[in-house]
Amino acid sequence: MPPSTILGYAARAVGQPLEPFTYEPPQLGEHDVRVSVTHCGVCHTDIHAIDDYYGITTYPFVPGHEIVGYVSAVGREASGLKEGARVGIGWQGRSCMRCEWCLKGEEQLCMDIVQSGTWVPYGGFSSSVIVDSRFAYPLPEAMPSQVAAVLMCAGVTVYSPLRSYAAHPSPKIGIVGVGGLGHLAIQFARVLGYEVTAISSSPEKKEEALAFGADHFIVSDDRTGMRQVLFGFDLLLCTVSGRIDWELLVNTLKKNGRLVLLGFPDVVLNSTDLVAHQLSITGSFIGNRARMREMLSFAQAHGITPAVELMPMSRVNEALQRVRENKARYRIVLVNDTVGVGI
Repeated sequence: MPPSTILGYAARAVGQPLEPFTYEPPQLGEHDVRVSVTHCGVCHTDIHAIDDYYGITTYPFVPGHEIVGYVSAVGREASGLKEGARVGIGWQGRSCMRCEWCLKGEEQLCMDIVQSGTWVPYGGFSSSVIVDSRFAYPLPEAMPSQVAAVLMCAGVTVYSPLRSYAAHPSPKIGIVGVGGLGHLAIQFARVLGYEVTAISSSPEKKEEALAFGADHFIVSDDRTGMRQVLFGFDLLLCTVSGRIDWELLVNTLKKNGRLVLLGFPDVVLNSTDLVAHQLSITGSFIGNRARMREMLSFAQAHGITPAVELMPMSRVNEALQRVRENKARYRIVLVNDTVGVGI
């Protein structure tokens, strides 16, 4: 294989298993860096994209957006990064830098967001990626690469709304789901001063949720337990996309409370409750560049770490299946075993 060839793992069609896929390296733009991938996390968003859940996937499709690696080439206008630097890369690999949102510093809301994903043209389940250098983040020296990989997406996804909505001392929060996002949300919320209640459909996760820092644990199917926290939370953070009793859940919010959606659940709500209780429903999408840098420093300073299973990248389909079946505890990170392949 020529040294310039990149090896990745691609879905050739909707919902198909990933296959080895080789391609020539994309051209390096003025602001770009090329990064040799050492680690890449597996996110449920990768599965959504493989399945074309969003209606935007083009094939062959190489997923992967929780990336850690080393800079191997630097564009002419790229600043602040040198070859050999260890960096993390999240879902967003670029932005237009011109629209009203980019100019406000809210690059995650870029009007050209579909083309801004790190997996355009090809993602991190590969030996190398190209991104805008302004979206490649130097990592704390002591932070393990598998930890940083997960924080690049899951970490900033939960940290951003927690930081934004901590409106008063000791707010009470219900975190719905103790999984890949939820177990990190519990850790961040605890350090940020929330009184944390973990809400899960899996009773067996109670001890782990408490170990992550939850003050309380409720089984979501236990209607008696849920009624005990009616009007109890300032904030609900929903990290799941499965079956949810929305009426029961929303009634655990205090008046003027807020429900924040991090996933893509089907939401069916009684508008009477929203109006009469003056509730808000908010989506939250990753975070801007400033929030990403802040999150990495915060996580390192407070010892916030995801629970990680390591697997070689060549076993990517096995890893994806474990995530599909909700068997990961709690995130899977692929270690690149294509050493010496690609650039």
